[in-house]
Amino acid sequence: MDALHPRLLVGRFADCFRFYDAVLPELIGARRTRGAESGPYASWDVGTEGVLMLFDRAAMAAVTGTTGLPAEAAAQDRAMLVSRVGDVDAGFELCLRHGGRPVAPPADRPEWGPGLRTAHLRDPDGNLLELQSY
Repeated sequence: MDALHPRLLVGRFADCFRFYDAVLPELIGARRTRGAESGPYASWDVGTEGVLMLFDRAAMAAVTGTTGLPAEAAAQDRAMLVSRVGDVDAGFELCLRHGGRPVAPPADRPEWGPGLRTAHLRDPDGNLLELQSY
């Protein structure tokens, strides 16, 4: 049973599907358990635990009755996916090769914690990701 897992509601489902399907196996050992590029849903697990689910934003808006609201809003990020990886630099390059957009390149962050190294990027739909090692 998954106690709590992130489900990203995305407008560019196929692009995000290809991105996560390409990078999650190498980054964290996740395997796709459901879904396809055609959407509207896909999920990836590590072992028996769900680690990421994608769902088409328009499909969810239809369910929740919010199709009349704007899909995008200009605001600071409210959420971020964080993944501990073995090599931040290699993970960052992997994500960029598969459509990630750089935000902050790999850097040591001793002010955040001893030995902490991070990189930040956006997936094809603009969701913020942090890769970290410590």
